[in-house]
Amino acid sequence: MVRKENNFYFVIGLILIASFSRIIPHYPNYTPIIAISLFGGKYFVNRTLAFFLPVFTLWLSDLIINNFILDYFKTFIFFYPGFYWQYLSVLLISFIGRNYINKISTFKLFGVSIFSSLFFFVISNFGVFISSSIYPKDFNGLLLCYTAAIPFFYGTLISSIIYTFSLFGLYELINLYKLKSHKNN
Repeated sequence: MVRKENNFYFVIGLILIASFSRIIPHYPNYTPIIAISLFGGKYFVNRTLAFFLPVFTLWLSDLIINNFILDYFKTFIFFYPGFYWQYLSVLLISFIGRNYINKISTFKLFGVSIFSSLFFFVISNFGVFISSSIYPKDFNGLLLCYTAAIPFFYGTLISSIIYTFSLFGLYELINLYKLKSHKNN
């Protein structure tokens, strides 16, 4: 199911551990969702799992955050208004991981982390603009929405870079160790 020696449970484990960091206290938008999307897109051979798991992870953590941590809606909800903008961007980032990370390199991971963070910023904040009544529905309202979101972008960008390098690096390091120990036996 997973490339390189069928490390299916290892990849699932890394994704679940990274996902847990979304529900513990953290700097705003400092989450592993973009890295999980890139990582899952790259390493799952099963296309459905590559696209479904990052979205499911986001949904599950949203369910916990919206109903038990923030309790913003005062009633149990399965989806918050405008959720599909974030989920769509996660699906598309998984597509990027699947189709544009062929060979792992520092330059490639850095570039795809930055691009995916910008992509997520543009799509998700456009969703906030369209789905909420906070901003006037004109060009100035759109600019105001993006401007108000800039402080949150820093957490997205830094976490995407750090989590992407952590997930991919740990995976490659463990596979290198397994390869060395297999050659020694």
